[in-house]
Amino acid sequence: MNITRFTDYSLRVLIYLAIDTREIVTIKDVAERYKISKNHLMKVVQELNANGYLTATRGKNGGIRLNRSPAEINIGELVRSLEQGSTLVECFGSDNQCVITPACQLKQMFAEAMEQFFVSLEKYSLHDLVSGQRQNNLYFLLDLAEPA
Repeated sequence: MNITRFTDYSLRVLIYLAIDTREIVTIKDVAERYKISKNHLMKVVQELNANGYLTATRGKNGGIRLNRSPAEINIGELVRSLEQGSTLVECFGSDNQCVITPACQLKQMFAEAMEQFFVSLEKYSLHDLVSGQRQNNLYFLLDLAEPA
């Protein structure tokens, strides 16, 4: 299964916010560290803000920060919410043209597999992604100063 770039960027934003200990971070900071488009991240941040994962403040001194602790952000729930419209195969979509759909079991098999994918991810929180040695590696890879 492939996740969308939107979901990928959402996870990256949350990882960044979980390890950057400043009170508020700008979208520009995140975009520069990951070398990705600020415009793409603005849409991602809007969605994460609307769903309560982060708080976004507009204006001169504005920026973003996590709205919950990393331990309270479940990766499976996040991915499930962002990927709910995903179509693994044509018969998942509203424009299904496959002639064997009435007799085919692929849709059911893929739906079960997709559910197990989400269930597996639900075992993890954002904290799991940024704790221990991973945190030190992330500081280094994102060129962030480790907290004092």
